[in-house]
Amino acid sequence: MTAPAPLDPSLTPVATPAPAPTRTSQALTTRRGRWIEGWDPEDHAQWEGGGRRVAQRNLVLSVFAEFLGFAVWASWSIVVPQLSAAGFALTVDQSFWLIAIPSLVGAALRIPYTFAVALFGGRNWTIVSALLLLIPTGAMAVVLQRPETPFGVMVAIAALAGFGGGNFASSMANISFFYPQAEKGKALGLNAAGGNLGTAVVQLAVPLVIVGAAGVQLERAGLMFVPFILLAAILAWRFMDNLADASSDPRAYAKAAGHRHTWVISFLYIGTFGSFIGFSGAFPTLLASTFPEVSLSLAFLGALVGSVARPLGGIVADRLGGARVTIVAFTLIGAGAAGAVLALRQQNFGLFFGSFLVLFTATGIGNGSVYRMIPVVFRHGASDDVERTQRARAAAGCIGIAGAVGAIGGFAVPRAFAASTSMTGSIQAALVAFIGLYAIMALVTWWTYARRGSAFGATVV
Repeated sequence: MTAPAPLDPSLTPVATPAPAPTRTSQALTTRRGRWIEGWDPEDHAQWEGGGRRVAQRNLVLSVFAEFLGFAVWASWSIVVPQLSAAGFALTVDQSFWLIAIPSLVGAALRIPYTFAVALFGGRNWTIVSALLLLIPTGAMAVVLQRPETPFGVMVAIAALAGFGGGNFASSMANISFFYPQAEKGKALGLNAAGGNLGTAVVQLAVPLVIVGAAGVQLERAGLMFVPFILLAAILAWRFMDNLADASSDPRAYAKAAGHRHTWVISFLYIGTFGSFIGFSGAFPTLLASTFPEVSLSLAFLGALVGSVARPLGGIVADRLGGARVTIVAFTLIGAGAAGAVLALRQQNFGLFFGSFLVLFTATGIGNGSVYRMIPVVFRHGASDDVERTQRARAAAGCIGIAGAVGAIGGFAVPRAFAASTSMTGSIQAALVAFIGLYAIMALVTWWTYARRGSAFGATVV
C-alpha cells in the first residue's frame, strides 16, 4: 500500500532513481467513470507518452477547487467585521468565536479528507468536496439577511465553513498520486500556493462585492461563491480522473503517532501554520476595531504575503537547513508581534500594518521550513533500505498529523484575542503571550534539532 500523500509542498520525498532500462512500460486503461488503471508516474515511457498531460490537467483543476475551499474557509474572517453594518449586534467575544470555529472544524476534517481520495477516487471526491461548499455558502447567504438570528445558529453556520479547510488535505493527497517523486515538490507547491491564495482573494473581494445600490448587502459574500463552486464541480466531472491504483496506509498514522518527533514538529507547526491561519482570520477584525478609518480591503495583503512566502521557506531550508530557518522564522514572528504591541501603544497604523506584514511573511517561511525538516528527522539513523522505507511511511503520517494539529492554531489565536480583550480591553496581552510562546518554540527547535549536542549531532536538519 502507498503511504499517505504529503500535505505540504515543502516536503518532497527523496527522488526515486530512474527506472531500469529493462523495465516494461505498463499500458494505461480507462474504464467508465474516468477511472485510470495501471497508473505509474515513475514509468518514464508512460509519463512522457501522455501521463504528464493527464497529471497537469488534474493539477490545474485541483488548484481551482482548492482555491475555492480556502476562500470559503476564510470567508467569515472578512464577513465578521462587516456584521455591524448589516444590523448585527455582537460582542467582541462573539465575533472572535465566528472567526475561530471554521479553523477548528477544518483541522478535524483534514485527516479523513486525506483518506477519502483513495476511498472514493480523486475526481469523485473533488466533485463531492466542491459541492459540499454550497452548504456553508448558501447558509451564510441566508443568515446574513437576518440580523435577528440567534448567536448559536450563527456559530453552527460558521462552523460549516470548515469544509473548505478539509479540501486542502484531499487536494494535496490526490495530486501527490499523479506525479513522480522527482516532480512532486513542484506540483504540490503550485497546488498549495493556489489554495492558500484563496484566503487573500476572499478578503480582497468581499468588501468590493457586498456594496450595492441599497447599501451593504452582506448576503452577497455567500452568493458570490455559488457559480464558481458549480463550475469547479462541472470541470472536475468532465476533465479530472480517478486513479484505481491510489491507496493510503492508515498504519503510517499509527506509527507516526507513537514517534515523539511527530508531536514536537506538530507543536512547531502550530506556531507557523496555526499563526498564519489564526492571524489571517483575525486581521480584518483587528484593523476594523483598532483603525476604523483605514480601508478594510488592505487586510488581504497579510494572507497574500504569507502565501507567497511559503514556498520560499522550503527553498531556503533546502540550502541552510530547516531547523535554522525555522528558528529565524520564529524570531521574526515574535519581532512582528512586538512591533504590533508598540504600534498599539502609539496608535501608529503604519507600524502596526508593517509589523503584521513581517509576521505574516515569517509564518509563511516557517510553514515551508518546518515541513522541510520532517524527511531529515525521520530518515536520520536509518540503517538499511527496509528501515528507511518504514521511516518514510512514518514521515508521511507525521505530515498528516502535523497538518491537522497545526490548523488548531487558527482557532487558538482568535480565542486568545477574545480573552485578552475581555480581561484587559486590548489584544496586547495576547500578543505578549504569543511572543513568549514563539521564544519557547525557537528554543525547542534549537535544542532538539540544531544543537550540536543533540541526537542529530552534526546532521543539518
